[in-house]
Amino acid sequence: MQRQGSLGGRAAFRLRTTGGVLLVLHGALVAWLMLRPRDVPWVAPPNLHPLATVRADLRLGWPGALRPLAEGLGLLAPLGVLLPLAHGRLRVSPVASLARTVAAGALASVAVALLQTGVPGRVVDVDTLLLNTAGVAVAHLAVVPAARFLLRRRAERAGSPAVSGQDRNQGRTPTIPRVGIAPWSDAVPPSAP
Repeated sequence: MQRQGSLGGRAAFRLRTTGGVLLVLHGALVAWLMLRPRDVPWVAPPNLHPLATVRADLRLGWPGALRPLAEGLGLLAPLGVLLPLAHGRLRVSPVASLARTVAAGALASVAVALLQTGVPGRVVDVDTLLLNTAGVAVAHLAVVPAARFLLRRRAERAGSPAVSGQDRNQGRTPTIPRVGIAPWSDAVPPSAP
């Protein structure tokens, strides 16, 4: 039995499998990039003030600020596409999909930040969490709604039963005719004192 609004058959399996494999590979790449110890002579103190690092980067001018901001936005941005791909549903509320994906991206960013506390040369920066989460949201908004629209349209042209919401192979769900409710006195035996 398939979920309503999900892709059906082999296409769904291939998309979910591809999404899952790419998700694991992206997670391994992020872990390799962010959890390696850095050999540096000094480390900046942790930043717990929102947007302080972003403002400091912007004071350097756009050429100097572009790289750190792009790194922050781009690190977890693929999650914005890979998480819905691994989920594999075509008919889902765009707001709910965005909320789930952004929440998962924020949790992944927090997990990386917490793991970095034990790595030499790495410090926690709240702006990195904000930029990573914003990157997930931007990637999701830029790709997922359009991709779902195209896949739904393609499935409708092919006459796929997954889009209509009813599995045509099994037919209609049988219904049971209504049965009246028995009177109270017939339903409960009299109580004996």
